[in-house]
Amino acid sequence: MARLPLNNRKKIVVSCIAIYRHMLLMVIETIVELLCHLSSLNITIPKPITYTFDNSIDERVQARLFNIRPMIQGSDISCLDNLRMDRACFGKLCEMLRDAGRLEGNRNTSLEEMVALFLFILSHDTKNRRTQLYFRRSGETVSRHFNLVLRAILRCHHLLLKKPEPVTENCQDERWKWFKNCLGALDGTHIKVHVGDKDKVRFRTRKGDLTTNVLGDCTRDLQFVYILPGWEGSAHDNRVLRDALSRKHPLRVPQGQYYLCDAGYMNCEGFLTPFRGQRYHLSIWKNGAEPTCAEEYFNMKHSQARNVIERAFGLLKMRWGILRNATWYSRKTFSKIIFGCALVHNFIRTYMSIDPFESLIQDGEEEDDDNCIDIMETSAAWTQFRKNLADQMYNHWLQTRG
Repeated sequence: MARLPLNNRKKIVVSCIAIYRHMLLMVIETIVELLCHLSSLNITIPKPITYTFDNSIDERVQARLFNIRPMIQGSDISCLDNLRMDRACFGKLCEMLRDAGRLEGNRNTSLEEMVALFLFILSHDTKNRRTQLYFRRSGETVSRHFNLVLRAILRCHHLLLKKPEPVTENCQDERWKWFKNCLGALDGTHIKVHVGDKDKVRFRTRKGDLTTNVLGDCTRDLQFVYILPGWEGSAHDNRVLRDALSRKHPLRVPQGQYYLCDAGYMNCEGFLTPFRGQRYHLSIWKNGAEPTCAEEYFNMKHSQARNVIERAFGLLKMRWGILRNATWYSRKTFSKIIFGCALVHNFIRTYMSIDPFESLIQDGEEEDDDNCIDIMETSAAWTQFRKNLADQMYNHWLQTRG
């Protein structure tokens, strides 16, 4: 077949281009007329949803929803296992952080997902890389959201710290009725930390562990009134307590009221300790032993009441896995995490009718501090108060025995 001359081929190409151009103009004019007609009818055309990222974003979103929705919407059992609270309590926590903590979500992450990520890390001590895999977020996003929620919780400390109420005269609780005007129990606990080589000597305990000494006091219902983290593991409990009383925001003990403490503290006004040289620990009395003097009976009652702080610390560590192992957070950040764990613990104890972890245990505004104890000094009056209380308790016990 003979080929067309070059000039004829050029003419055919030019003609085709002109035809296609004319057809395209006709199509465009038709679309413009249609759009003008639709706009006159007030009909809005929805914009198509398109992703500007890689093709795997829809898969990551689906995986993210697949992991998070069962956690916070599936069942109370799933929510308890992953976040240490039921769905109703989780919703109240999100509402409080939104209103009082000034926490907000963004166009990519909801507030609920940020709070769930924070609680998941506290509960299971998950590292950043594992959290990335579970929540399908980048490492920077995980770290940023964790710190945002932590700061929001710390802003709510005036709402979450328990206000102590002294034991009244008509108290019927067998453990507390003898300790009138008592606010609760006070003690310290050790939590493992990672520190630099130059600080290891100060943070090493007599058992050889690197820990921080955390002072805490709680009420009879296992809610914390005051938490002071950050002290070295080698620091004596008395030294930590003295610091708590002299800080800018100190531990407040009104005159005439007191906390129960163990023998590691000084027996002075505001802090009632057991008698030294006498049997004290609960394990002794649980085995059937009976007190032989007023001092031992006092120690038995003191141990039964003061055990509430041991149970509070045990519940705190059982609930939050991040407190059971040494983490790589900085000392300053980890002190905030310890404080935040205690605040969320109080929130759970307030808004959940039954704390499932309790059964697993073995046994704001500035306040007026003109009438509060700010120094630790022993006195003969306070020692006599303890002696009189012990005699009164022991004599009553002897009378009830017949």
